[in-house]
Amino acid sequence: MKKLLTVTTVLFLNLLLNAQAPQSLNYQAVARTANGVIIPTQNISVRFSILDVSATGTTLYSETHTAVTNSYGLFTLAIGKGTPVTSTFPSINWASGTDKFLKVEIAPAGGSNYQLQGTTQLLSVPMRYTLKKPDYLPEIILSTLRMEIQLPAITRRQIIQFC
Repeated sequence: MKKLLTVTTVLFLNLLLNAQAPQSLNYQAVARTANGVIIPTQNISVRFSILDVSATGTTLYSETHTAVTNSYGLFTLAIGKGTPVTSTFPSINWASGTDKFLKVEIAPAGGSNYQLQGTTQLLSVPMRYTLKKPDYLPEIILSTLRMEIQLPAITRRQIIQFC
């Protein structure tokens, strides 16, 4: 029973540690001209920039995309999956403790004549990007495997709580 529990624990932790979150953020918007007119069913170019500290801060990362709007001007992209212009998406230090801002620019006719659509603070950073795989985890796993685990007999519908 101990061996089965140990093997199950190791397999579960291995699966958990190797699970990877996608290195991207979903983005959806309605494309508009500088005058606020919706841009329906058209090719557009979009440039995303992640800025550090403030809405006018240093560019940590930027990328470009091409998209086609639907009849309502709606388009959906994944930030981090475009063509990098500055740095790489995985190199952003989300855990630096400084605020991050997303700057969005659109070229309504495609190409590279970008018009600023806005800059907004990213208020919630995905936890996977800040936590990463901790350096101390392998030692915890080894310590756990060295311990003798003794569990009482468990019947169906009982809840086990580990402290």
